[in-house]
Parts: sequence; structure tokens; C-alpha cells
Amino acid sequence: MKDDCFPDEFYPALTRLPIVGVMGSGVRSHEELAEPLGRRLARLGVHLLTGGGRGVMESVSRAFASVEDRAGLVIGVLPLHGADAGEEADPGYPNRWVEIVVSTHLGREGASPDSRNHVNVLTSDVVVALPGSAGTA
Repeated sequence: MKDDCFPDEFYPALTRLPIVGVMGSGVRSHEELAEPLGRRLARLGVHLLTGGGRGVMESVSRAFASVEDRAGLVIGVLPLHGADAGEEADPGYPNRWVEIVVSTHLGREGASPDSRNHVNVLTSDVVVALPGSAGTA
């Protein structure tokens, strides 16, 4: 819905970009895979969504953010450590390249039904899985 209060050049910014979720190891960076992928995604004009932590999440986010003329943003869906106890988020979350933080009450363990993997996959238009462990699977 267009509102005459905003100039026409404001509206292209409201166009929804596709969201590409990249899942992978939170320990190993797999830079040889993650960095070229991150740069390529940034040039495709999409948003990048990860779990917002270290490993593959950090490598792909860093590479994506390094592309100066990109249109998309880095989105991190974060776990909450000790969600039942109301504790603060885990150290290392979000990594420094996350531009939009999605805070959750969900845990870190990817294999758990209470993990944030459901949010990551359901929010993404496309999911790319890089090497990881049970949580990535």
C-alpha cells in the first residue's frame, strides 16, 4: 500500500528480498565453502539467515557482509542459554556480522526439538546445508 507521505524512491527499499538460510557447524568454519557462498549470496540480492554464532555461521556472515554493494542483510536467529532460568544469551552470539538479531527462547542444541532450527528453516526461502553435526542434519 503506497502512502503519499513518502517519496517514490522510498518504496524500492520495501521490496521483500528472498531469505537464504545457511546451516552448518558451530565449531568448524569450513571457510573454503562458507566464504565463497557468502560472497555469492550477497551478490544475488538476498538476505542471509544463520544461527548467528561461530563456525560456519560466522564465516558465511563475514563473507556476505564484506560485499559492499549488497542489498541484503545478515540475520541471526539466536539461542538463549538457560532459557528456563531466564539467563543471558550464550557468549559468541551474535557474531559481529549479524545486522538483525532475532532473539529466541530456544536452545542451542540443534538436534533438540526445542532448538531454533525450526525457525531457521521455516523463515528461509531456501536452505543451504554446509558440513556440521547432528544439529545441521
